[in-house]
Amino acid sequence: MSNGFDVSTNDAGDGIAALSVAGEADLYTAPELRAALASAIDEGARGVVVDLSKTTFLDSTTLGVLMGAVRRLRASGGEIAIVCRDQRINKIFEITLLDQILAIFDDVDAAVAHLRKADRLTVVESPSD
Repeated sequence: MSNGFDVSTNDAGDGIAALSVAGEADLYTAPELRAALASAIDEGARGVVVDLSKTTFLDSTTLGVLMGAVRRLRASGGEIAIVCRDQRINKIFEITLLDQILAIFDDVDAAVAHLRKADRLTVVESPSD
């Protein structure tokens, strides 16, 4: 744990993993976040919620880690959803235009509901045999 950083993962059901990120997410803590995201995806999560509610700082390295997870998930039809209420951190997503790529929500329940709906739509659109 560095700079008060902590990341924990919970199973939200329906193939959705919820990661809670606390403290400073930066160059020094990015490897731990990357490992947690990779582990969730490797264990079969098709949807990942990254809860930044307790994150006090976020840098470009962390944005790169999040985009790497987006690429991995999209390759298998999955998606990432971000939970963030901090206007300073939301501004980073806006400035980098990542708010147009990432689904950003005010709370975990809304993010999980979005991923469940997205998964249902993917299943409905898939051809059946």
